[in-house]
Amino acid sequence: MKGLSRRDWLAALAAWTAWRLAGREARADGPAWPVRVSSGPFHCASEAPLGGIANLFDELASLQRELTRTLALPAAQTPIEVLIFATENSHRSYLQRHFPRVPYRRALYVQRGGNGAVFAYMHPELTIDLRHECTHALMHAELAMVPLWLDEGLAEYFEVAATERAFGHPHLPRLRWDLRLGRGRSLESLENQHDLAAMGATEYRFAWAWVHFMLHGPQPAHQQLVDYLGDIRRGNPPGRLSERLRSAVPQLEQKMASHFRQWQSRSHA
Repeated sequence: MKGLSRRDWLAALAAWTAWRLAGREARADGPAWPVRVSSGPFHCASEAPLGGIANLFDELASLQRELTRTLALPAAQTPIEVLIFATENSHRSYLQRHFPRVPYRRALYVQRGGNGAVFAYMHPELTIDLRHECTHALMHAELAMVPLWLDEGLAEYFEVAATERAFGHPHLPRLRWDLRLGRGRSLESLENQHDLAAMGATEYRFAWAWVHFMLHGPQPAHQQLVDYLGDIRRGNPPGRLSERLRSAVPQLEQKMASHFRQWQSRSHA
């Protein structure tokens, strides 16, 4: 299938922009926020003491530098608001009040008032949620749109601590079994995913896997990812990333499977 025409690209861009701006009606009139922390572009307000995750916001500021290093994305020029609720009930109540048409999620990124905002609540996996949603926020501070699978694949990659991203992600063991048993997801099948609710665990895992391959595999694959995001940032119709990768990396699926076979041996070295 050919890449998007300029007309189709502009239509997709307009639809994405409308979705991002859906949160503009929400106002910061929720609970009193006794805890406030700022680091880099992130401005956090919390209902409860941050405790052991207080240093996470310095880590999120370093995430901005990592996106610049690996994806050549400029630093976010607009503030990103992070609201952390004390309980799931207060989080759910706030989202239902301000975003009644958005399906409830444990953590949520939206664009409101021209700036990104992340909503989450205190629970054991909060740090993972914040890294994931803040990755979305940093990317969309500079990119008008990102295909769903790539948006989620990048957020999955960066949701774990920096020391775990290359070799320690929880997706890795099951992905190896998928590849051994011949169960895969092509880039084209992921590109045809346009509904977040239709993405299951396997789609998330392979979205992560293709991102990992582009970041740690052949240099031409990494360059195609950087160029693709650069075209989006400049407003150029980017076409399909699958077509770019197949042109730059012959025998793409075989190279991807080989990448993870070799990565397994290096991770156990």
